[in-house]
Amino acid sequence: MSQIDDIRMQVMWNRLISVVEEQALTLIRTAFSTSVREAGDLSAGVFDREGRMLAQAVTGTPGHVNTMAEAVPHFIAEIPRAEMFEGDTYVTNDPWKGTGHLHDITMVSPSFKDGELVGFFACTAHVVDVGGRGFGADGKSVYEEGIQIPIMKFAERGVVNKDLLRANVREPNQVIGDFYSLAACNDVGHRRLVAMLGEVGLGNLDELAAFIFARTHAAMMERIAALPKGTWANEMLTDGYDEPINLAARVTIGEGNVHVDFDGSAPVSRWGINVPIIYTKAYACYAIKCVVAPDIPNNSASLAAFSIASPGNILNAERPAPVSLRHVIGHMVPDLVLGALAKALPGRILAEGAASLWNVHISVRPAAGQAGRRAEVLMFNSGGMGARPGLDGLSATAFPSGVQTMPIEATEQTGPIVIWRKELRPGSGGAGQYRGGLGQVIEIAPAEGHEFDFSAMFDRVRTPARGRDGGGPGAPGRVALDDGTLLRPKGWQHVPAGRRLVLHLPGGGGFGDPAERAPEAKADDRLKDYVTDAPE
Repeated sequence: MSQIDDIRMQVMWNRLISVVEEQALTLIRTAFSTSVREAGDLSAGVFDREGRMLAQAVTGTPGHVNTMAEAVPHFIAEIPRAEMFEGDTYVTNDPWKGTGHLHDITMVSPSFKDGELVGFFACTAHVVDVGGRGFGADGKSVYEEGIQIPIMKFAERGVVNKDLLRANVREPNQVIGDFYSLAACNDVGHRRLVAMLGEVGLGNLDELAAFIFARTHAAMMERIAALPKGTWANEMLTDGYDEPINLAARVTIGEGNVHVDFDGSAPVSRWGINVPIIYTKAYACYAIKCVVAPDIPNNSASLAAFSIASPGNILNAERPAPVSLRHVIGHMVPDLVLGALAKALPGRILAEGAASLWNVHISVRPAAGQAGRRAEVLMFNSGGMGARPGLDGLSATAFPSGVQTMPIEATEQTGPIVIWRKELRPGSGGAGQYRGGLGQVIEIAPAEGHEFDFSAMFDRVRTPARGRDGGGPGAPGRVALDDGTLLRPKGWQHVPAGRRLVLHLPGGGGFGDPAERAPEAKADDRLKDYVTDAPE
């Protein structure tokens, strides 16, 4: 291939990334649920006709993007080529063939040009409700957690299956609206792809796919070759549901491959905090890539450099294990893997952070004898990131998921609740040469004449984020009512009319010896009330 051909292919590669970015923005702009349009809890990507991911939108979460890369081949295996038609859209929320739990909807659409199948577009998004017990850890099996949609056709030749879902969910308009948004974003990607191929004179994606995968593979092999070779281990204790859960990982860097083995982790839980292997792999790969090759595009060739094993434990839960809150443990996987890599690459890895999102699902209704309305409200909230080598940790920032926090104004529009306080939590960042990121304090109350049940999905309450290289731990989280009544960090609980739910989100761990923190940084901390000696 000549240099001119190389340049031409690189331009088309960049163009393909712009196609999937527009695909993702279509989903954000048309979605009904705040988790999609405000928080960006989604993914979008384009695949070749063999189901290999060519490009992903930057907008989206690693848990969605990397599971989507594994999911598309499941669709291809399930739906014969002879039954794929122009105008089709396929759907599933199967946790083991999609993104790890029932609340995420994955849609895949075949893309045809001049009657030839040239590839697929795929997208995922979290919807507010899928029936069952609701979004929480209390289910004893996946059958209690909501409606299960096997891989099937949402639309055939452009005709939508309108009977799907409406009678099975609490918020049918929001959920069905999100289904149409998912289908629409794939359609936008398809139209932009066909226009691009016509403009550059290509009949299909084969030549461009070969270029993308070859260049990505070569770059990944170069990066892995520069790493030290060997095996390093790490363990982490998490809160669990009713008893602590230990996670273990061994990272082996070999010739052309990085392998993670999660043997030694706790067994499958009877509560809905188990993690399907597809989700464990997604976040393990993300952690490695953050260290090894953050600047190399994420596609099937870059992901192929990583492998995992997790024999028969909470990080490889099999059907019918309950998995609704798979993100709580799954979001701990990057810190677990990074802890092992810190031993291979001392001084280069950030400290532990809050990790898992502090999601709260609120089911609000009129109090006894009061008029009002019912609603399902979902909030994503973030604690502090761990401090980084050379930089303080980011406060109230979702790492590793990357989602945004919904604005208060948007959240209050979805149901009769009032958010009285949402501010940084002084003193929650771990001490160090570089301070851990701060958590938040959030107060939520039912609107006048209402009460609510809420599903707690919180961790780092009993087991705070650890510091790195002499840094101190972040502050643990706390869940309570405004009268001081302590609540459980997981499970459905009640907030009566007139009371407020108060969340103290955990902070990130510090990095380096606190005695070495620069005097001007200490002064800035005091000026901004980031540190405090007073008890909360």
